[in-house]
Amino acid sequence: MRILLVEDDKDVAGFVVKGLREAGHVVEHVANGRDGLFMAASENFDAIILDRMLPGGVDGLRILETLRTQKNQTPVLILSAIAHVDERVRGLKAGGDDYLTKPFSFAELLARVEALTRRAKGEGPQTKLVVGDLEMDLLSRTVRRAGQKIDLQPREFRLLEYLMRHAGQVVTRTMLLEGVWDYHFDPQTNVIDVHVSRLRQKVDKPFPTSLIHTVRNAGYMLRAEGD
Repeated sequence: MRILLVEDDKDVAGFVVKGLREAGHVVEHVANGRDGLFMAASENFDAIILDRMLPGGVDGLRILETLRTQKNQTPVLILSAIAHVDERVRGLKAGGDDYLTKPFSFAELLARVEALTRRAKGEGPQTKLVVGDLEMDLLSRTVRRAGQKIDLQPREFRLLEYLMRHAGQVVTRTMLLEGVWDYHFDPQTNVIDVHVSRLRQKVDKPFPTSLIHTVRNAGYMLRAEGD
């Protein structure tokens, strides 16, 4: 996806840009409302992540209202340190599609953005994930490879689901800690390595080809042979 981030906080912007690019998305970042409005109105994006309070004489609500007046229906996720219900309502009424308060988890931000774009495309919720001969049924919580059922513990299932949702992409340690363990810091343990090793024993070892690959100095990638 091509995503526009309008955010003046350098630390927040760097954190979000890095995470979105690691997840395989193209990101354009601007740090003030005037440039944000210009970019949002003049270029095509799959989604916009928009800070509520911005320098440059144009705040997030004005950007939203201008875009919707111009019939621009690009999905917009509002980021804001203002958590008051009235402000959230104002943001949504101005044309925002979702509202996320700071501080936030990157995993949640990514999930919300992806959900917005699916909704915009008219796609229903996913009930099955497929990578090569590996299939995961999200309703029955079952996993099969080449037709053979694989029994997983709840954490293993969650880890595999995360890898399958990001198939073909490098999944970093930070992404796994946030997305699977809900850690927003690195506990400096080998918990990821242990669980990936256990998952490989069940998903890869009994079969002729491996799906879970280590990307040196980066993380892991789940992909089928030839992808």
